[in-house]
Amino acid sequence: MNSPTSDRTRWDTIYSQRQNATYPEPDPLLLLYTPPIINDVPPRALDLAGGVGQNALWLAEQGYTVDLMDISRVALMRAREEMIARDLRRVNVFQVDLEQVRLQPETYDLICVFRFLSATVMPQVRAAIKPGGRVIYETFNTGHLQQRPDMNRDYLLRAGDLLGYFGDWRIVHHAELSTVSQVVAIKS
Repeated sequence: MNSPTSDRTRWDTIYSQRQNATYPEPDPLLLLYTPPIINDVPPRALDLAGGVGQNALWLAEQGYTVDLMDISRVALMRAREEMIARDLRRVNVFQVDLEQVRLQPETYDLICVFRFLSATVMPQVRAAIKPGGRVIYETFNTGHLQQRPDMNRDYLLRAGDLLGYFGDWRIVHHAELSTVSQVVAIKS
């Protein structure tokens, strides 16, 4: 297992190399399955391991109050720049080691996670969602080894693993694609 410092350095390097890239669009799964806001109270969302924050910013544009968490200072600085450019004020940015994060129970109406997996964080994700709230989750599965044979298997799911984490919730969407697994589920 990598140390938090080495993880932070690695991700800061990756995001530094992407500094001049076009700002990414929000993930399509989020666009398809984010519930609309139905009252005047802005729902709370968490974009966990959110990188440069394209999903968090999109959620804020929809009216959510969003916490964006990532280990990379470089990525979060890019998210802040984009927030300023879009004049968004509903995004709270937190640089955290996600292996050490402590999410409060029943805090969020929606949690989205894309391309991040941690068995130690998964119980907290489940607990942090309010009853009636939803998770939108997509991460790499073992099929990704065809493209990246050197990838650490600790960060890859086997078919059905992601569904298993949320099997006791109401499943809105589930897919096992060639390199990623997806689930959208509502907490009972």
